[in-house]
Amino acid sequence: MLIVSYDITNDKKRSRFSKFLKKFGNRMQYSVFELRNSQRVLQNIVSEVECKYKQKFELTDSVYIMQLCEGCKKKVRRYGAAAHQEKEVVCLTDL
Repeated sequence: MLIVSYDITNDKKRSRFSKFLKKFGNRMQYSVFELRNSQRVLQNIVSEVECKYKQKFELTDSVYIMQLCEGCKKKVRRYGAAAHQEKEVVCLTDL
């Protein structure tokens, strides 16, 4: 599991960064995304941040990229709507 959290002050930059992250996963919170965990996705994100976004960040902007191993992923506790995100929406027996 990859978790990307960001705090970007400029609305246009923040919106562009958010749209970029949506290509790889789902929004967990307003500025937090859960992304597919693969080395390729991680490399794409890091490369894009380094090449496209890094030089445009303000001193107050921040981006965190966290890669959780399978063991850590199993320790994540979800409550409320988040508890249903990993469950299948359609049951195969209902088809």
